[in-house]
Amino acid sequence: MASHFLSLGLIMLITSSFSSASDSSPLQDFCVADRNGPVLVNGLACKDAKLVKADDFFFSGLHLMGNTSNAVGSLVTPVTVAQLPGLNTLGISMARIDFAPWGINPPHTHPRATEILTVIEGRIQVGFITSNPENRLINKVLQKGDVFVFPEGLIHFQRNVGHGNAIAIVGLSSQNPGVITIANAVFGAKPDIPNDLLAKAFQVDVKVVNQIQSKF
Repeated sequence: MASHFLSLGLIMLITSSFSSASDSSPLQDFCVADRNGPVLVNGLACKDAKLVKADDFFFSGLHLMGNTSNAVGSLVTPVTVAQLPGLNTLGISMARIDFAPWGINPPHTHPRATEILTVIEGRIQVGFITSNPENRLINKVLQKGDVFVFPEGLIHFQRNVGHGNAIAIVGLSSQNPGVITIANAVFGAKPDIPNDLLAKAFQVDVKVVNQIQSKF
């Protein structure tokens, strides 16, 4: 009887471990993304390993300054699986962020990744907001060489608080971290979120919502 319950317990343990598992580790040396393949999967299908070449694992351009002549004064240069197919199934990506003086990377979230940031040049204010109901702002001004981490899924931002240009390099714990810029998502949704709904949510007049939506 004891051995029967032990066997049953082992079966339940094995079953629960499979049912609760997250993304599995790669089962082969690499799985270079086949971006033109006809197969649709949660991610990208593998390119034939015999056709893989060094350029599938290579990206060039992070030494180049991004054009920050835009409304927010920053530019993100991503290196995800879309730019570097060799990242497929490896669970990592990165980006360079360039900031004009007082430029910002506006409040946003990565639904599939934790982000770790290193300041390469300048002084950058960083912060994230905890989830409801606390909504606590945790922020700090970073100097060259400083590192800061943003937990997965939380809204966060960066701002250049120096008088010169600033540069940061970030690492992300997903080949495809995704990004949702809060203002763009809320006020630039297609089709529009009803303006009376947003007016009630933000406790402002509908005219204010209309004005903001017109900018997106």
